[in-house]
This record gives sequence, C-alpha cells and structure tokens, in this order.
Amino acid sequence: MTNDKPPTKKTPTSVPRLAAALEENKDVKVRVEGAASDLASASAVLEAKIAGGDAEVATHVALKAGKDVEDKVQECADDLHSVNATLAQGVAALAHTEDALAAAREALSDTQSALATAEASEQNALLAARHDSATGLPNREYFNSRLSHDIAVAARQGFGLAVMFFDLDKFKNINDTHGHAAGDEVLKQVAARLLEHSRMEDTVCRTGGDEFLYVLINPKGHANIERIASALLETLALPVVFEGVQIAVRPSIGISLYPEHGTSASQLISNADEAMYAAKKRNASPGWAFYDGASIPSPA
Repeated sequence: MTNDKPPTKKTPTSVPRLAAALEENKDVKVRVEGAASDLASASAVLEAKIAGGDAEVATHVALKAGKDVEDKVQECADDLHSVNATLAQGVAALAHTEDALAAAREALSDTQSALATAEASEQNALLAARHDSATGLPNREYFNSRLSHDIAVAARQGFGLAVMFFDLDKFKNINDTHGHAAGDEVLKQVAARLLEHSRMEDTVCRTGGDEFLYVLINPKGHANIERIASALLETLALPVVFEGVQIAVRPSIGISLYPEHGTSASQLISNADEAMYAAKKRNASPGWAFYDGASIPSPA
C-alpha cells in the first residue's frame, strides 16, 4: 500500500520579496541619477540660451526640463514608497519569524526541562521502590531479585554463594533505653559498615527491623567465609556513638551456602535465618553459625 500525498504547497517567505525590493531600489537610484543628469543638461542649455540673449527660448526650455524632472522625481518617489512598504512588510515578517523561533526555542527548553524532571522523578520512584528509606540499602524485594539472579549465574558458571543473615541482639533495648533516634542511628551505622566491607559484586540489604542480609559471590571455601564473618562481627560490634553516648551492638550471623543448603533464594534466606537463631541461642563466640539442616528438599 502506497502513501501518496498531494504535493505540499510551499509557504512564501519574505526573502524573495525583500530581494526584489532591493533590486527595485537600485533601479530607482539609477533613474534618480538620470533625472539629475537631465537636470544638469537642461541647466547647461539654459546657460547657453541666456548667454545668447534668447530669454524666451530659455524660459520654455527651463519649464519643460523642470516638468520632465518633476515627473521623473515623482515617479521615483512613488516607486520608493512602494519599495519602503515592501521592505517594512519584510522586516515585520522577519521580526514575526524571530518571535516565533524564540517561542519555539522556549517551548523546546520547557519540554526538555519537563522531560528531565519526569525522568528524575521516575528514577527517584524506582530508587524508593527498591531501597530502604532509613538506611539507603536495597530492600528485601530487591535483594530477592538480586539473589535469584546470582543463583542463575552461579549455576551457569559453576561457583558457590554464601547468604548471611544478620540480627542485632536486644535491639529493642536500645530503642527503649536511648530512644528511637538512637536506634535509627545504630541501623544507619550498621548499614554503612556492611557496605564498607562488601565487594562490588556482593549485595547487602535491610530486610526489616534490625535484620540485614548479605550475599557473598563466589566466597571460595568455608575458611574464607568464616574469616569474612569474623571480620564483620568485629566491625559491627564496635560501639555506636550517639549524642556523646556509646551504644553497644551485638550481632548474630547465620550462614547458608549455595548449592549445599538450597538452590532457590527463599531456601537460602530461610536456612540462613534458621542458622542465625542457632548462633543467637548459643550466645557465645564466634557469634555466627552455618546452617546444619539434614536435607534440603528441591524446589517444586
């Protein structure tokens, strides 16, 4: 199917009209110069006639020459009036065009500004939907998505994962003793310390309350995982200073491994949660525990 459109009629512009007006202006100039030349010739004739004593002829010649020059000058004046009118119209059209272009540029600028604002709002909304407002960490929903992606990549490339589940012991006592502002500061400090010790490829999130999740990509063996868990416990156990008061923090960590302890995000998180409670109940060093469940059913 063809899309035959009638030829578009070109909108006349003021440029050809201005060019024609300028050419006409040149022609008027030539004619005015011709009239001046005629007037000079007539003056010469008059001088000759007067010098020869023929006043009557001189008068007749002067009147005729004056009338001819007057007619030519009037004709030129009329043409100049027409030229000036055309030029004025052209200038007005150009001014209108400039105004239209300025309005178009302003509209374009407003549109670009509106698009930038809308894009920023969309990015902020997306960020807010994926992150915890109190700590700035990814939220549980985003963590689940990331962990599922990491599992798929690990399955293809043949490396392992470790999921760590953190809980702050007796966090409620911090809120009750020092106030919720102090509790919020503790959560922010814990989040900052976890991020500081994480790698680019790892993901840290606040799952809610005083609980955090951390996935280690390709941790390379139990010994390395234990070293990382011990280092995290050490840094998280440093007191948080709030309004001049040192607040003690005691975390517990549960650890599950892919693929040994599960092959889905929900399995790994659930088993790391169970291991965290085992570490909490032990209430002794090292403060972390691996999941030690018997058998893990395969996901349906």
